[in-house]
Amino acid sequence: MSQEIRNIAIIAHVDHGKTTLTDGLMEFTGSREEGQSMDSNALEQERGITIYAKNTSVNYKGTKINIVDTPGHADFGSEVERVLRSIDCVLLVVDAQEGPMPQTRFVLKKSLELGHRPIVVINKIDKPAADPHRCEEQVLELFWELGATDEQSNFPIVYAIGRDKVAKRKMEDEMKDLSPVLDLVLEHVPAAKAFVEGEALRAQVFNLGYDNFLGRLAVARIYDGKIAKGQNVFIKHKDAETKKGKVVKLSGYEGVRQVEQQEASAGDIVLIAGLTEISIGDTITDNEAAEPLPAINVDEPTVALQFLVNSSPFAGREGKYVTSRQIGDRLMKEMEINVGLQVESAGGDAYNVKGRGEMHIAILLENMRREGYELSVSQPKVIIKEVDGEKMEPFEEVTVDVPSEFQGTVIERLGNRGFIMQNMIMHENQVRLIFEGPTRGLLGYKNQFVVDTRGEGILASRFIEFRPYYGEIKKRQVGSMISMATGKALAFALWGLQDRGELYIGAGTEVYEGMVIGNTSKGEEMTVNPTKGKQLTNMRASGSDDAVTLTPHRPLSIETGLEIMAEDEYLEVCPVSVRLRKQFLKEGDRKRGK
Repeated sequence: MSQEIRNIAIIAHVDHGKTTLTDGLMEFTGSREEGQSMDSNALEQERGITIYAKNTSVNYKGTKINIVDTPGHADFGSEVERVLRSIDCVLLVVDAQEGPMPQTRFVLKKSLELGHRPIVVINKIDKPAADPHRCEEQVLELFWELGATDEQSNFPIVYAIGRDKVAKRKMEDEMKDLSPVLDLVLEHVPAAKAFVEGEALRAQVFNLGYDNFLGRLAVARIYDGKIAKGQNVFIKHKDAETKKGKVVKLSGYEGVRQVEQQEASAGDIVLIAGLTEISIGDTITDNEAAEPLPAINVDEPTVALQFLVNSSPFAGREGKYVTSRQIGDRLMKEMEINVGLQVESAGGDAYNVKGRGEMHIAILLENMRREGYELSVSQPKVIIKEVDGEKMEPFEEVTVDVPSEFQGTVIERLGNRGFIMQNMIMHENQVRLIFEGPTRGLLGYKNQFVVDTRGEGILASRFIEFRPYYGEIKKRQVGSMISMATGKALAFALWGLQDRGELYIGAGTEVYEGMVIGNTSKGEEMTVNPTKGKQLTNMRASGSDDAVTLTPHRPLSIETGLEIMAEDEYLEVCPVSVRLRKQFLKEGDRKRGK
């Protein structure tokens, strides 16, 4: 009960080394078991990014340090927003070569607004083009730009190589281990308020989990008083009626493991089971008259699309859960733990789903298909709202790092999509370009960007605000190649079609009428027969026996599907296959629909 507690979160842009640093701190303090990592989710391990905020704790010099590892991708910003309210300080990790990136700005702004005094960790100082001093200046400029106070701008710095698990306070110091980071935390982070006898319990929920046996789980920071297993509590939320509940199970964190406890007191972060009606931002108290803590605000979604029952000719072949009720139940369960998501019924077999970006939606779809769900989704569109009679749409700031030879192509492409360049910074043969423009213009561009920069460019974006509607943006330069027949695609037929555009299928793939099998480079829609075989005769001729050589096709993933689909198409997401199809499968119906 009397142990001193410090609560911190690690924040950074995607791939700047947050999780590696957290794993290193756990290993250094002996809190990490063999093979354990903060990125425990299968998708996180495959993609090398953090998707869900997660808790751990380490013991150092007799002090318990609760650490929350947060995602770095802007689409999962809702995870970061709610975590920052539950901690007392942040470790801002910045890549010594790349410097502050869009998500660095986003998470730092939220942190400064809450009055935190960040500790800056300049990571990856061993990179060939690393420049810690330049990076330090850029971070300071960013603090000033975001309106930091003098106290916040006078931030302590530690230099680290997270991968090697070493750090130092000054550039001339020797590097041995990660003790400089933890020493700085003890010096700089205020200790959490300790338990005072007789004080009423007040704890706030900042994260949710789900257990098949215990139901909804609440991760909460205790601000006052203490909580015990079996205790009856009140759940309070501003403008909502007070509910009652009972703590069935109480757990604390030792490393990433959840350890059952009988009670916990002020300053600690705990996992509570048994409160079925609890939500993010709710206050848990043992005094019905207690004031609820201020609500946690989460930025609104920016893109919307429809989730529908799969109605293609191949429906039900692979999925275990295929009905609208099953899809609806799964989306409602997701909403319990994914606060950046909004779901409402659209009547019939459809649901309107709103999220923070294409990546946010793609991760949900990937999780659903792995669980055995089968469904169709419509093209993602930005959410346009009306303010004082004026049409408003979301705008993004885009930061692009590319070799200088590709800058002209990138500027031209983004210019055509409504983006205006705000800044250009040259560094040797690399260029950093900063643009602002409508989110609409960015939908479907990332794939093109990889092609234009030959995989050497880095593109990152962040939502700025809603601004007046930009007007029409012409983005789609390719048309769809649509199958007119059902059967197996044959190499001979695809050989004749591959010159007209890019194929999404290979020989032997089953196709149906209305399925999109590729794109056409000239931009027109083309109905083709991929099942057509070679006309055989018993005569041989020199010109008719050419060898059939197929160019490798581009297999569809959920992300590329969401990017390249047209307005009148659906993406069919199944446990094994991802297909693109027209909403109207027959050509006559499509013509009448137009």
